[in-house]
Amino acid sequence: MRQNNPTQTTMKLLLHLSIFFAILFISLPSSYSCNSVEKNALLQIKKSFNNPRKFSSWNPQTDCCTTWSGVKCTNGRVTDLSLFSSKLYGQIPDQIGDLLELRSLFLTYLPHLTGNIPRTITKLKNLDSLILRHNNLSGPIPDNIGELKKLSFLDLSYNQFTGPIPGSLSQMPMLETIKIDHNKLTGSVPNSFGSFVGNVPNLYLSNNKLSGKIPSSLSKNDFNGVFLSKNSFTGDGSMFFGRNKSTVSLDLSRNMFEFDLSKVQFARGIVDLDLSHNRIFGSLPRELIELRGLKLFNVSHNRLCGKIPRGGLLQSFKSYVFAHNRCLCGAPLKAC
Repeated sequence: MRQNNPTQTTMKLLLHLSIFFAILFISLPSSYSCNSVEKNALLQIKKSFNNPRKFSSWNPQTDCCTTWSGVKCTNGRVTDLSLFSSKLYGQIPDQIGDLLELRSLFLTYLPHLTGNIPRTITKLKNLDSLILRHNNLSGPIPDNIGELKKLSFLDLSYNQFTGPIPGSLSQMPMLETIKIDHNKLTGSVPNSFGSFVGNVPNLYLSNNKLSGKIPSSLSKNDFNGVFLSKNSFTGDGSMFFGRNKSTVSLDLSRNMFEFDLSKVQFARGIVDLDLSHNRIFGSLPRELIELRGLKLFNVSHNRLCGKIPRGGLLQSFKSYVFAHNRCLCGAPLKAC
């Protein structure tokens, strides 16, 4: 009688065990199935958008963590919600606040997404990214949005938001970027932006209806990027300059800033500098020729005077970036 090879016996045993555990795993209910409260919240979101075809995979009889499009889970809790569709109609329901483990919320390019940001959004204490750009949301940005202490990226750009910039944004210790450009916000920059409790964030405020003077306290901050174009800011904008700052991009264009450019010092690493369409006076500092990384530069439509310093990258720019000043001269403009 032929005996089984010990190796073959071991292989058969392992095969039988693997089949047994596979059957056991399939027969047992998953310990990480979708949380019932969060599933109901998602179904309310679907209902608020009038149950469009986009949500065909959101079947109440299935597990929201495994088969629902735009939904991602960790250990059975919804952590990411991403919706992109031009055919969604409706508003963000209060039930969004029931997704307590949510870390990222992306509702973007939804032109028929209307209404306010519900105040229940501040229940999402684990939120890291809140991106609601390119929609048709309106009303004020909630005052208590500063309660989202783990938020690092805020993007509410390209909407119809009105009212002031919430000062509570400065109380968010992890915030790295504030994008609230292309809205209808009014008022000025909050005084509290002179003392962020954590990071000094990139500041995108362009294309709003903001006005008034920038608080001088912002001079203490070392911004990497500041974008204020197409508003109605007045007064001194020189607080964003400084030789020892790490600023890379600075866009103050199309405002009514008034300050002496000859007295400012430039961050050595600046790459983009747009000061056009203001009331800036004085002369161009010779220090500009030391900016070796400058790629975008525009000082047109101001009240500058004097000779354009020769050297560095200044003569590589077209003449229009110096045009429409009081009396600038020298290459690439006409000789003095």
